[in-house]
Amino acid sequence: MKRMKKLVNFKTLVLLFVLCTSQIKVYAQDNVIDEVVWIVGDEAILKSDVEEERLNAQYNGVKFEGDPYCVIPEQIAIQKLYLHQAAIDSVEVTDSEVMQQVEWQINNIIRQIGSKEKMEEYFNKTYTQIRETMRESAREKLTVERMQKKLVGDIKITPAEVRKYFKELPQDSVPFIPTQVEVQIITQQPKIPIAEIDDVKKRLREYSDRVTSGDTPFSSLAILYSEDPGSARRGGELGFMGKGELLPEFAAVAFNLSDPKKVSKIVETEYGFHIIQLIEKRGDRINCRHILLKPRVSDKDLQAAMGRLDSVANDIRSNKFTFDQAASVISHDKETRNNNGLMANSRTSTSKFEMDQLPQEVAKAVDKLNIGEISKAFTMVNDKGKQVCAVVKLKSRIDGHKATITDDYQNLKELVLSKIRAQKLDQWIKDKQKKTYIRINEGWKNCDFKYPGWVK
Repeated sequence: MKRMKKLVNFKTLVLLFVLCTSQIKVYAQDNVIDEVVWIVGDEAILKSDVEEERLNAQYNGVKFEGDPYCVIPEQIAIQKLYLHQAAIDSVEVTDSEVMQQVEWQINNIIRQIGSKEKMEEYFNKTYTQIRETMRESAREKLTVERMQKKLVGDIKITPAEVRKYFKELPQDSVPFIPTQVEVQIITQQPKIPIAEIDDVKKRLREYSDRVTSGDTPFSSLAILYSEDPGSARRGGELGFMGKGELLPEFAAVAFNLSDPKKVSKIVETEYGFHIIQLIEKRGDRINCRHILLKPRVSDKDLQAAMGRLDSVANDIRSNKFTFDQAASVISHDKETRNNNGLMANSRTSTSKFEMDQLPQEVAKAVDKLNIGEISKAFTMVNDKGKQVCAVVKLKSRIDGHKATITDDYQNLKELVLSKIRAQKLDQWIKDKQKKTYIRINEGWKNCDFKYPGWVK
């Protein structure tokens, strides 16, 4: 055992020696030699890490206050301090949380850059390489956020502290609170004719036959016909996922596949109808392709559903029953039905929305309403990608205004808490710097760092 410990320590010393040299020769795709620019603890920050973050920031519209080659490595170094502490405290995030973050990032970049191919060209990496890089980046980002919450989670403030903060705030620094609304909604999903569902299933069976006969690759059919835009660009490929990251009905079939040459039976989920092809299994994770088709609603059925909702709205206006009662009985929206139709803001965990936080169609309908009024029926695409009909009621509206302690206590409380949390995290970083080995290459030190303790 002692011999093993000595061997491990020797390897660690060798690793540190290599990292402490001015350059590591890492041959990238473009044959440029990479360079270690910072070392934080036993973690290296490469020049390529900085470049990748700079490109990501550019496509997300992030502006830096200062030289990116100073700001970015410092941000990465701070992240490494948090990750080291997270490892000590066993702070972790789930695969499902990571994949949600990755999908959001990739879809956002593709929307801005125009296509998957342009994204691959810009980053000089394949889609799979970009996805794998983002997976680790997303895991680290979410872990850092969870570690920060742990460090500041026990901070409490009193109403007296909030009032004191507001009283001492200069008038020109009083925050402006944007218009906020509370909205109730009733949705109806028009009934889809059996003939339309049969037609969708027939098309999926035809695709299965073409794949099984060797006539056409599954990936080609997915690119041409799948109505899941995120995966269709990749030939239907979803990437490695665990059971918990997939819809239960989908996972039950996908995880029972064993032959990559075969195609699954037709699977129905809340998004539509799918066929699935296995690519590879790794332990408790699976990579598969799928083709999604969504049954279409006819204009006739759409108009009929809107007519029914307009009739319901008129009955509510005539006091035959209340909006609350109608929402809890006839609304097809599971998330709001049990709360009398009241929409919940997932960003703030409240029922209050700023106008740009509402779905566009809902915001348009609400903008014309007075408090207590009900809209005419309109169509929208829900979060499952399905066309539905809806009516909304404006429950409350608070117009944009400068904050007051009476009306906006909760907002001001969050401001004070944010300030105290930031101060605590700042002090934690300064304390952590003192206990951590840090080395910065010449040429990367001449910076006005937010935390001067990096240069010792």
